[in-house]
Amino acid sequence: MINLILFILLQVDIEEKMKNAPDKGYEIGVVIGTYLPFIILVIIAYFIFNRFKNRQDLD
Repeated sequence: MINLILFILLQVDIEEKMKNAPDKGYEIGVVIGTYLPFIILVIIAYFIFNRFKNRQDLD
C-alpha cells in the first residue's frame, strides 16, 4: 500500500520536462537520469543470475 502511494507521488513526467527544457543538453540529462537506474539494475540482476547459475557446489 505504501509502495503504491510512493510510486504515485514520485512519478516523473518526462514529456513535461522535455517540453520545458531550456536546451538539448538538459534533455539528454533527463533521458540519462531516467533510464540509467533501470539499466544498472538490469546489469546487476544479470550478473547475480549468472553467478548463481554457474555455481560449482550444486554439481
